[in-house]
Amino acid sequence: MIEIKNVSKIYDGNIVALQDINLRFKEGELIILKGVSGSGKSTILSLIAGLSKPTLGEITVDKKKISKLPDHFAASYRRDNIGIVFQKYNLIPTLSVTENVLLPLFPLNLPRELMKEKSSNVLQKFSIEHKANVIVKNLSGGEQQRVAIARANINDPKIILADEPTANLDEKLSLEFIEILRELKSKKRTIIIATHDPLFFDLDIVDRTVSIEHGKLL
Repeated sequence: MIEIKNVSKIYDGNIVALQDINLRFKEGELIILKGVSGSGKSTILSLIAGLSKPTLGEITVDKKKISKLPDHFAASYRRDNIGIVFQKYNLIPTLSVTENVLLPLFPLNLPRELMKEKSSNVLQKFSIEHKANVIVKNLSGGEQQRVAIARANINDPKIILADEPTANLDEKLSLEFIEILRELKSKKRTIIIATHDPLFFDLDIVDRTVSIEHGKLL
């Protein structure tokens, strides 16, 4: 489903974030990208999402080359295929839960009733519907993460990317997040998580762990 072939990412001419990476991800797999901060795992997520482009090499998703997509087409690709859970959630604090969750739908110009239905369904699915009208800045960290996960799933994406998703959570909330991952995996989502949290390394739902150090696969 996803193939990363001979990919390198170099910043400012001499900062090597990734060096000659080759990876394949099958549909429905849950993969852990393991490494300390700065190892390059977040860069891999960014490349798969089309948020950045490789300096060398090629990335293919569902047999479509996405590594050199112009920005407009990269945005459409993300909207149709990718759900992203950021480490710091990237929510707009002055908007409500519903407004944050609906943001990915606005470019589609969907009927208001359909957007309302989609929002209600996804908030219920991730147990945050009781906070639908609350301003995000008034939520706890765990509640904000549920909003971020709901937003990432509003378009029912095939691929979920999560960057250090438990970095700001205590153990109880981290375990709740893992149960959400279990449900998403049961629906055949392809899930790629960049983390150095040992909580993930021996989970039964993890298909593979890929270790990265200084931009190279170990």
